[in-house]
Amino acid sequence: MAAITATAPARPRRLLASRRTRVGILYALPVVVYLLVLFVYPILSTLLLSVQGTDGALTLHWYVDALTGVNLSVLFTTLRISAETALFSLVFGFVLANAISRLKPLWAGVAMLIVVVPHFISALVRTYGWIIMLGDKGLVNESLAGLWVPGAPFQLLYNELGVVIGTTSMMLPYTVLLLYGVMRGVDRRLLAAASSMGAGRVTIFRRIYLPLVAPGLASAGLLSFILSLGYYITPALMGGPNQTMIATLINQQVMKQNQWNGAAAQGVILLLITFAGLLLVKLVTSLGASRRKRSLS
Repeated sequence: MAAITATAPARPRRLLASRRTRVGILYALPVVVYLLVLFVYPILSTLLLSVQGTDGALTLHWYVDALTGVNLSVLFTTLRISAETALFSLVFGFVLANAISRLKPLWAGVAMLIVVVPHFISALVRTYGWIIMLGDKGLVNESLAGLWVPGAPFQLLYNELGVVIGTTSMMLPYTVLLLYGVMRGVDRRLLAAASSMGAGRVTIFRRIYLPLVAPGLASAGLLSFILSLGYYITPALMGGPNQTMIATLINQQVMKQNQWNGAAAQGVILLLITFAGLLLVKLVTSLGASRRKRSLS
C-alpha cells in the first residue's frame, strides 16, 4: 500500500515529462485561452451582472422581474413559438427527408444540396424574401386570389403565423440533415422482411420504421426548439407586438432602456433553458444508442 501511495504522485510528473503530453498541452493552450476569454468570461460576467443591484449589492430582483408580468408573458410566447416551430419543422422535415432517403445516391445528393444551399444565404435576406412573398400583394396572396380562394388576401405577416412560417424555414435544413442521416441508416431489409411476412404499410411504419427513427426525430425536434429560443431576426421582422420573443426583449432592454442587469437575467434564464434542452438531446441520443444495441444483440 505504501509503495502504491508513493508512486501515485509520480504518475502525473511522468505524464508531464512526456514530450507528447507537453506538445498536446501546447497545442490545446490557444483553444483553452480562446474558450476562457470568449466563452467562460462572458458567461460569468453575465451571471454576476444578473445578481447585482443598482447599488452593487447581490440581489435576485432581476430574476423575479424576469419571471413576472410582461417578461413572463414574453418567455411563454418564446417557448410556444419555439415549440410550434419545432413541430412544423419535424413534420415537413420528416416528409422531405423520407422522400430524399429513398432516392438513389446521386439524386439524393442533388436534393440535399437544394435543401442546404439556401441555409448559406443571409438570414436577413431570406426573411425579407418571405416578407415579399407573404405580403398582401405577394406571390402567395396573389396566387390564392387568382384561384378565387374565399378570404384572400390573408394576413400572413406581423402575427404568429408569419413568425412560425419564417422560423420554420430557417430550422428546416437542420431538421432534414439530421433526419436524413438517421433514415439513411435504417436497414431496408427489415422493412422488406416485414412486408414478406404479410405486414401492411401502416403496420411496418408504426411498428418498425417509426421506432428506428424515433431518436432522430426527438433530437431534431429538440435542436429546432433550442435554436428557435434565441432567434432574433425573423421574429423581429415578421412578428407583431404580441410575438415579442426573449431575444427581442433583451435587445430592447439593452439598446432602449439601458437595463443591462435585467437583460443579463433574461440571458441567464435563456441559457439555462438551452442547457436543459441539450441535456435532453444527450439523454435521447443515449437512449437511442442503447436501444439499437439491444436490437442488434
